[in-house]
Amino acid sequence: MTIRSTFIATTALLALAACGQKQDNSSTYTTNSADTYNQADASAPAPVQTPATSAAQNFVNTAAASDAFEIETSRLALTNGASASVKSYAQKMIDAHTGSTAKLKTLTGGMNPALTPDATLNAQQQATLDQLKSLKGTAFDQAYIAAQTSGHQQTLDALRGYATTGDVPALKSFASGLVPTVTAHLNMAKGLKV
Repeated sequence: MTIRSTFIATTALLALAACGQKQDNSSTYTTNSADTYNQADASAPAPVQTPATSAAQNFVNTAAASDAFEIETSRLALTNGASASVKSYAQKMIDAHTGSTAKLKTLTGGMNPALTPDATLNAQQQATLDQLKSLKGTAFDQAYIAAQTSGHQQTLDALRGYATTGDVPALKSFASGLVPTVTAHLNMAKGLKV
C-alpha cells in the first residue's frame, strides 16, 4: 500500500470512529461513543511516513485530526448556520466526535507502545474550516453540508482501507467497527436540506 493510500485509509478510519450515531426506524439517531468520524480530503497531501512514524501512528493522527475538524466545523454550524436540521446534525456530530476522541485516546493509551493522537488539522481541513468561518446563514449551511458529505465519504473509504490492510489488529477492528456508523453519518449529511 502506498503512503497516500495508507493516509487515506487512516483518515477514513478515524473519521468513521468519530461518527458515533446510528439511524433507527423513526429517523432519530443515537450517539455511540465508540464510533469515530474522520474528515480528510483525498486531494490534501499525505504526510510523509518516516521510519520513526508507523502506519498506525499516521492512522491515529488522521483520526484525531478528523474528530477535531468535525467538532470545530460543527460548533461553527451552531452559530453560523441557519437551518434547524443543520444545527441538529451539527450537535450530533459534536457529541459523536467528542466521544470518539475519548475512545481513541483510551484505545491508543493502552497499546504497547502507547500511541499519542495528534489532532493537528491537515492543510485541506484547515482551509475548509477557515472558509466556513467566513460564511453565515444559507451559504454556510450549503458549504457545511458539502464538507460533511465529502469528509464522511473519504472517512468511509479510509476506514475500509485500514480495516483491510492496517498493521495493528486493535486499530483494524476499531476501523471495521466504525464502517456502519460512518455510513449512517454520510447518509444523514446527504439528506440534509437547506
